[in-house]
Amino acid sequence: MSCPIHAVTITSTGTAYGGRARLKGVYYVCTATAGSIVIRDGGASGTVRLNLATPAVASQSDLMIPDDGILHSTDMHVTLTNVTSCTLLYE
Repeated sequence: MSCPIHAVTITSTGTAYGGRARLKGVYYVCTATAGSIVIRDGGASGTVRLNLATPAVASQSDLMIPDDGILHSTDMHVTLTNVTSCTLLYE
């Protein structure tokens, strides 16, 4: 049995979801300067679960995470650097 997929879009650093979740995918729009998306479990100083480097070109991209995704036990906190928006798909 599958679980429903939820989506949340953020445009600045902060908590994207405040509970247990499995990250299944990321869609982002980045600026013309290299940057990053850092997703942590446990707030701004929590454990890094995913660290994506973004290219130095204004573009958009996505990352689908296979199988069971990346488990976040506490929350999903996202730090955006030179990223316009980031949509997280989770269950």
